[in-house]
Amino acid sequence: MTRFAFRSSDRVFVLTGAGVSAESGIPTFRDADGLWRNYRFEEVASPHAWRRDPRLVWDFYSMRRRVASTAKPNPAHRALAALEKSLGDRFLLCTQNVDSLHEQAGSQRILHMHGELFKSRCDSCSRSPFDDSNLYESPSEIPRCPCGGKIRPHICWFGETPFHLNEIFAALGDCTVFFAIGTSGTVEPAASFAAHALRRAKTIYVGPEPPANRHLFTESILGKAGELLSSLFSP
Repeated sequence: MTRFAFRSSDRVFVLTGAGVSAESGIPTFRDADGLWRNYRFEEVASPHAWRRDPRLVWDFYSMRRRVASTAKPNPAHRALAALEKSLGDRFLLCTQNVDSLHEQAGSQRILHMHGELFKSRCDSCSRSPFDDSNLYESPSEIPRCPCGGKIRPHICWFGETPFHLNEIFAALGDCTVFFAIGTSGTVEPAASFAAHALRRAKTIYVGPEPPANRHLFTESILGKAGELLSSLFSP
């Protein structure tokens, strides 16, 4: 197996996807044909769904919080936290995952482009997102902000703009090594990140199956991230 020995000039950008969390027991977004209680995820994860039935949306995200709260970081999370500790500010982790497993493993230089499951925010005022692990399940009331607005999950829903894009594209422009780990290469804009990095960086994919955007990678390493990453990175 290739071992990566990073140069002192290297700047490393890592993108992680659902496959990394799946190794900790968190179902991927498309498990069970993308259905939950006979609803497609798009039907419970969109601004339209929130306007139509916020109670149903909170039932769905309370379920996701319950599942994620029992999960623990796996060796892939720990290997990335160790790599960050080694590289310092020359490392950035961008994740499509909304759980907190990277943080639990020790990652600090991390951007959640699709939001954070254990945070909430008001749908009406400019109050900052706040930590929130509550389960808002039927028949409980929809949580309310002091301003009177409804409290919603701090998640990027279908039809909304992902978070931190300015920081992400700035880092992609500076990186010399780009890793995509456990991501299918089908969800935009993350699927295009490798194309941006390829202009000046080596691009490496790690995951159990080739991604849809496989042509954008200079190297692909197939297998589970939890089994590969700890031996992939040289000090």
